[in-house]
Amino acid sequence: MDFLRPESWSHALRLAADHPDALPIHGGTDVMVELNFDRGRPPALLDLTPCRELGAVREVDGALRVGAGVSYAAIIRDLRGDAPALAQAARTVGSPQIRNRGTVGGNLGAASPAGDSHPALLATHAVIEVASAARGARMIPIDEFFLGPKRNALEPDELIAAIWMEKADGPQYFAKVGTRNAMVIAVCSFAIALHPGTRSVGTGIGSAGPTPLRAVAAEEFLAARLPWNDPAPLSAGIGREFGAMVAQAAQPIDDVRGTADYRRHALSVLARRTLDWSWKDHVAHGKAA
Repeated sequence: MDFLRPESWSHALRLAADHPDALPIHGGTDVMVELNFDRGRPPALLDLTPCRELGAVREVDGALRVGAGVSYAAIIRDLRGDAPALAQAARTVGSPQIRNRGTVGGNLGAASPAGDSHPALLATHAVIEVASAARGARMIPIDEFFLGPKRNALEPDELIAAIWMEKADGPQYFAKVGTRNAMVIAVCSFAIALHPGTRSVGTGIGSAGPTPLRAVAAEEFLAARLPWNDPAPLSAGIGREFGAMVAQAAQPIDDVRGTADYRRHALSVLARRTLDWSWKDHVAHGKAA
């Protein structure tokens, strides 16, 4: 197995074009596990660690451009105000060592249905910037990025450059269920984002389908029924219906971590809880304003 170490981002793209079978690696928190368990041995590894531009977070015309090499620890530290759901998801990833090494770009590249960052990116309508030496950059909406279990929309010579997100304009929350509180793959996970400016709602479902999913019907239901200008508690009926619609949107299976029925039930609970937390934040912000 060859080990390719570029000198720059442009060099990395040229190497990706010359070695389309090379597997990109940055933090290595997913790739090295696969190698250690001999689940796959690519012809080459493409080490993106020298590409320092991948580790930058920039604000561009009011939007966030999060480099693919930004670590979970950096997201927790720097983006908890502008991207709270993503920061909350990052806190649930592995151990401190994993959070210091692992990256959202790597999580996206792996395209696992259980990836912790994916529900938050879906709920906030993120866009993935990818690049190749031959065709330059292109933008892939997050809804179009996941094609199947561990399959993404990248062409063989493309690398993930960055994730684009709008700064949070309302409350966001992420929650997951696991067999323990830390260093665990999600049995299921859920993210919600309220967008008061457009009176819309975003959702993301993890570990309950062949790919991460949005609950589009639940989003539309909730957006139409939230009393956006009324700082009053929500009726229990809205939360129950929203939770039921989120559970209905899932496509879970039975596996070693949980049954399909349990996942649907857990998602309905997570949806109700995160909605309750989000709405309380929204009401508190309105009263403060």
